[in-house]
Amino acid sequence: MNYFITGIDTDSGKTLVAAILCEALLADYWKPIQAGLPKDSDTVKSLIQNSRSYIHSEKFLLRTPASPHAAAKIDGVTISLADFVLPKTSNTLIIEGAGGCLVPINDQDFIIDLAAHLHTEIILVADLYLGSINHTLLTIEALKKRNLNVKGIIFNGESNPESERIILLHSGFRCLLRIPKEHAINSAIITKYAQIVNTTWNE
Repeated sequence: MNYFITGIDTDSGKTLVAAILCEALLADYWKPIQAGLPKDSDTVKSLIQNSRSYIHSEKFLLRTPASPHAAAKIDGVTISLADFVLPKTSNTLIIEGAGGCLVPINDQDFIIDLAAHLHTEIILVADLYLGSINHTLLTIEALKKRNLNVKGIIFNGESNPESERIILLHSGFRCLLRIPKEHAINSAIITKYAQIVNTTWNE
């Protein structure tokens, strides 16, 4: 099974979650579109400790930290869904999207359309802040409108039980993991949450 990590906004915590899942599942990692530096693939590589995970190269490595459609225009390239084929691997693949669910990759398609094109199960990362209920439920509406297969939600940030409850109630999705705000992100933190995933993933 391959998983596509998308979020409700640019800083939802997708790279953190991708590193945790790579470590927990001994999975490969792929960021199809990288806009700007540092590369998220380098961050994931620095955080995981297992020797099985392989970091696949980006299909598009764009110079400007901006929406992929805008960064591509600056670089003079055109992004099409047809450009993307899953990397060849016998391993589970963790795919990290760029920005939020409805970030455009061209004038017609969004990041979430890339997830649909790749036929992967989706994991939604929702950071908890004032206004995140609205942003999360709007993202969930977009996912459901496309009839996409969503494994569940990972909450990231300071705990807000009431926000989490109402989001889960109206989405019908399950909570896969809660990641409280951490003062530092390092390999030890990744290992800690990877162990939690390993004990709860199939429950």
